[in-house]
Amino acid sequence: MPPSSVGVRLIWPGRPERQGAPAGELRRLRGGDPRIRLIHGDNAGALRTLARDGVRVALAYLDPPFFTGREHTLVERPGGRTDESTRVAAFDDRWDSLEAYLESLVERVALTRELLLPEGCLVLHVDPRTSHYLKVLCDEVFGVASFASEIVWRYRRWPSKTLNFQRVHDVLLRYVRDPRTKPRFCQLYEPLAASTQKTWGDRKQRAVVGTDGRRLRSSTTADPTPGTPLGDVWDIGIIAPVAKERTGYPTQKPEALLERLITSCTEPGDLVLDPYHGSGTTSVVIE
Repeated sequence: MPPSSVGVRLIWPGRPERQGAPAGELRRLRGGDPRIRLIHGDNAGALRTLARDGVRVALAYLDPPFFTGREHTLVERPGGRTDESTRVAAFDDRWDSLEAYLESLVERVALTRELLLPEGCLVLHVDPRTSHYLKVLCDEVFGVASFASEIVWRYRRWPSKTLNFQRVHDVLLRYVRDPRTKPRFCQLYEPLAASTQKTWGDRKQRAVVGTDGRRLRSSTTADPTPGTPLGDVWDIGIIAPVAKERTGYPTQKPEALLERLITSCTEPGDLVLDPYHGSGTTSVVIE
């Protein structure tokens, strides 16, 4: 759906029309698995090159900088030692303005959209400081009907001193490429609540309805229940300082988060795209 037909647009003074980064020759790096391709270069130019090459993906996961206004460093520990470490630059999250930040992201969201299969989806991982702006921008790029879900990733972390409620969640905005096409989706389940198991056991429930179609009561069947369909609030712990999967990257996401997302939105053999890549968690999980 072209932006002109969406009817939603976020305006700020001096906002330019999207031009896109030029496609260019990219240096391609291969890892251990030949199906995994690492591309080193500006991600906007890389996305245009992938589109030119006809690449199509089932899932695109974007975990961009969060508009923190500071430089982030990677902690390197030689030989895994915790008593000595060095810090090197990871990425610079300083922007001239909020508008510059939003324009950078909306350009890359638009470029990524063109790489999705009709049944594919894009997931944009941000935080509550900018998620409301980016929701409107994604509505503009995809169309309001393409919005699928807002996933809240809830976690526990070391408390900070603030006269406010502690921020303990991120936001993952999920959009489908074509709302008229059945999306890639594998239903995952959570364990039943203790109260539900006490009342109904571990069997599937069935609604008993009257002649007017209204629910009268529930009954159970002989089939075992897989659990409760997974909701849009995910309680997944952050990576502990001594966890084996920790790389020292400042904004590393846990493998459990990516595993749940990839398992839900892809099938074996699908292509997954991560334009920001960061610590490489996506590549580790899909491999």
